[in-house]
Amino acid sequence: MDHRRSRARRSAAVLAALALTATGAVAGTAATSASAHPRPPWADKVPTAVGYGGAISTVDPDASRIGLDVLRRGGNAVDAAVAAAAALGVTEPYSAGLGGGGYFVYYDARSGEVHTVDGRETAPAAMPRDAFIDPATGEPYPFTPELVTSGVAVGTPGTPATWETALDEWGTYSLRKALAPATRLARRGFVVDQTFHDQTADNAERFAAFPDTAELFLPRGEAPRVGTRFRNPDLARTYTMLGRHGTDAFYGGRLAREMVDVVQDPVTDPDTDLPVPAGYLELEDLAGYETILQDATHSDYRDFDVYGMAPSSSGGSTVGEALNILETFDLAGMSDTDYLHHYLEASALAFADRGAYLGDPAFVDVPLDTLLSDGFAAERACLVDPAAAAAKPVPPGDVNASSGQCGETIAPVDADTENVSTTNLTVVDKRGNVVEYTLTIEQTGGSGMVVPDRGFLLNNELTDFSTVWRADDPNRIAPGKRPRSSMSPTIVLRGGEPVLALGSPGGSTIITTVLQTLTNHLDRGMQIADALAAPRAAQRNTASVTAEPEFIAAYGPGLEALGHRLVPAGDAFTSAAEIGAATAVQIGDDGLLTAVSEPRRRGGGAALVVRPVRP
Repeated sequence: MDHRRSRARRSAAVLAALALTATGAVAGTAATSASAHPRPPWADKVPTAVGYGGAISTVDPDASRIGLDVLRRGGNAVDAAVAAAAALGVTEPYSAGLGGGGYFVYYDARSGEVHTVDGRETAPAAMPRDAFIDPATGEPYPFTPELVTSGVAVGTPGTPATWETALDEWGTYSLRKALAPATRLARRGFVVDQTFHDQTADNAERFAAFPDTAELFLPRGEAPRVGTRFRNPDLARTYTMLGRHGTDAFYGGRLAREMVDVVQDPVTDPDTDLPVPAGYLELEDLAGYETILQDATHSDYRDFDVYGMAPSSSGGSTVGEALNILETFDLAGMSDTDYLHHYLEASALAFADRGAYLGDPAFVDVPLDTLLSDGFAAERACLVDPAAAAAKPVPPGDVNASSGQCGETIAPVDADTENVSTTNLTVVDKRGNVVEYTLTIEQTGGSGMVVPDRGFLLNNELTDFSTVWRADDPNRIAPGKRPRSSMSPTIVLRGGEPVLALGSPGGSTIITTVLQTLTNHLDRGMQIADALAAPRAAQRNTASVTAEPEFIAAYGPGLEALGHRLVPAGDAFTSAAEIGAATAVQIGDDGLLTAVSEPRRRGGGAALVVRPVRP
């Protein structure tokens, strides 16, 4: 099923009136204050909560409290998810917000069906195939601030349309009601924690390149201090406008023109050394944006049914294929070293196939059924040597052979440039409805460009396309196309009933984080909190394995003896040597809910339940 959901278009007269309304609605500027907060936010970052009546887990206590309040007031999981996501647009503005996109997975307790919304950003109609090629050299731009801090990387945002679609399809709240708590939060402000301060400091050079971004996020020229209150009245006014007028106020009228102006004619500080090339976003791209309602991916794994996000995301298919490969092995009976060896090898094989076959299905023929078949998994699993790691990168499997023979492959493909920052939330309501929602603006801080007086950053998602255009590359640039994503919101059923929902940020490490957490829990018998908190490693079909320091210390010697080369996590854009920041909710047979979030990663998360009980 592929049903595209477009917003109703208002008449030109109504849009003109809306533009006048918007002009008055957004006057004023964002501000920060050093006023004290009676209770620091990190005091409420409880990583595990157990109880009944509904549950929510996010990376942020304000967002979790807002979602929980919606559940307590009778709202369903969709209502709470949208309200919490809007709150994350306030407190996690460098990872998510109106200027980005994402994927929404929903289990409907009444029908027993899993539905999804593809709210991924799209490439502008005018975007050329060589958008990321330096005309001076003819070579791809390096993956540096010069590439990601630009109008070139901005895709048509999908987040507002995702919220509206989800509420219209399955929610009980109006958009106005769902946005109201986040509107109050933006106006009142939140207390800056260490993570927010560090992420601002890491992006200070990029943010300083744009006067409007610097005014909002670098008050007095520096990152907001820990313990001060950060307010965003511009975003509050934008949320109010969307609540009153719907997403037409975003995809048309004055706000749309402002976004186009920011992308096509970036206003930069004269002292910046960043080139900030202009981009291609047009009014027509915004007016024509559509979410897609489509079937979830499905893999039967042992006694479980695992549902995820279909292309344009590669998450559901790559997690599903890796699980199908691992299902041929007895992971429960292995030593830790052998289990992790098989996990890493299965990841590499699935990533090889991801690179060869996964892209936007509106533009390329994705062999999804084959990739998720047990027969194809068996052909790939036979390549796993239990005593030695294969040389990486491994070649993709040949989906056209289907002979059942071991080792039939095609030529390998290039690695991708997907970045690491995103956010994720998990919600279960008292009726048994479940939402797993991953949303992003791509790199931490997105494009670095704030829409003036609107309070939100624009994405730089188009860097997820392959930088060099090749006709046989499923992730090649094309106008209107959704770049390949690794976001992997996942819902697990057993006997037709949900037992677990989970997801994570982390760029292409999202896939490995979800996969490792699933196998930790389903195969190795870890409690879900322990499975999520365990040290992580990511093998994405590269010569080395990216791993957290704790993982290297615990498992490095044994895995290196098998031929794996482990390197510490971290990159040029963040000071954190960690992988992901997952959330999950486990649903017990008696309705007992165990909501879990990170105890440490990205400053720790916040898990809450409606009626807590002692674990």
